[in-house]
Amino acid sequence: MAIYALGINHKTAPVALREQVAFAPEQVPFALRELAAVANVTDAVILSTCNRTELYFNGSTEQAEQVIAWLSDFHKLTSLQLQPHLYLYQQQDAASHLMRVAAGLDSLVLGEPQILGQVKQAYNQSRQAGTINPQFERLFQKTFAIAKQVRTDTDIGANAVSVAFVAVSLAKQIFGKLDHVSVLLIGAGETIELVARHLKEQGATKLTVANRTYERGLQMAEPFGADVVTLAQVPSVLSKADIVISSTASTLPIVGKGMVEQALKARRHKPMFLVDLAVPRDIEAQVAELDDAYLYTVDDLQTIIAQNRESRQQAAQQAELIIDQGVAEFQQWQVLQGNVDWVRDYRQQCEQIKNELLAKAVNQLVAGQEPEKVMAELATKLSNRLMHSPTKAIRHLVQEEQVQPQALISLLLDL
Repeated sequence: MAIYALGINHKTAPVALREQVAFAPEQVPFALRELAAVANVTDAVILSTCNRTELYFNGSTEQAEQVIAWLSDFHKLTSLQLQPHLYLYQQQDAASHLMRVAAGLDSLVLGEPQILGQVKQAYNQSRQAGTINPQFERLFQKTFAIAKQVRTDTDIGANAVSVAFVAVSLAKQIFGKLDHVSVLLIGAGETIELVARHLKEQGATKLTVANRTYERGLQMAEPFGADVVTLAQVPSVLSKADIVISSTASTLPIVGKGMVEQALKARRHKPMFLVDLAVPRDIEAQVAELDDAYLYTVDDLQTIIAQNRESRQQAAQQAELIIDQGVAEFQQWQVLQGNVDWVRDYRQQCEQIKNELLAKAVNQLVAGQEPEKVMAELATKLSNRLMHSPTKAIRHLVQEEQVQPQALISLLLDL
């Protein structure tokens, strides 16, 4: 059984496809159970963010093909639509990919910190669904430790950069000072909270948070002195917003072309800057067709992101060395686990031989045979049975002159 990492991300698929393959948070528990049942895998983790959907599982090549088919069926896509955009890693490559993802080395913004929390959330969901077993427990705990070490021992997290930061940086490039602009933030999750923090740091004072539940919106908005509305009120407040930044888990767009068109009329066509950080998208793509509406998705932020990446390449090289070491340590643990299984099986085999010969000796004693003769026969047969496989294997090795360590153990212990 091998460890696999299967997925699509911002490098392999456009946002239109990524949003079709995304899992809503409430879908994940059911999807994990269905995946385990359909592909008969013992371990399964689903990681779904704005920029990636990835499945980590333990299985065979045949099961990997079943997982790919299941992913297509679950999202009602054909293999022709999905397969060209998929990547599939196995064993140490899968472990390395997971550690790189958790450390932020595979993110749209190099070194962004949110992804580690998202990986931990995916792991916790899998534990609750019962799809985490000892091997994946060890893999993910090692991954968390390596990601933390990367943050501590390198400058990958210096001057924290994220998609949220890039969105605010772009807004500042367009508007200059942000103290005079009105900002509407749609959503109240970690990404919007980070956006609000960056906005405040850049001098923005006129913030409004729109959220599905008023209470959660209020909780997030309070530290930033922001106003709060519900999603139902967005059409009535949209015309007052110079900047709109949205990131929710909604499966349907929240801001449509008609809504923005009405807002622009009320604004007398004063320009509006919109950033959609959600997958699936919160803002209809057709909004970009409107004059005076400037819509950006996460895929549109590549230029700024490229600049940020350049300043972090040295730290990323140091991080890669840490990850290589982490993968090597995990592989060593896997080998040790295999050795533990061999030792356990060999001990059981020896115990079975002992019990078999001991029972025969007891029967001989009960039948009245001489104890000394019975004990001598027991000792001889036990020694011969225990030495048979190792001595046979040694003769074989002398003849072959070469054998791999795992094959050597199997031959010596007759496993």
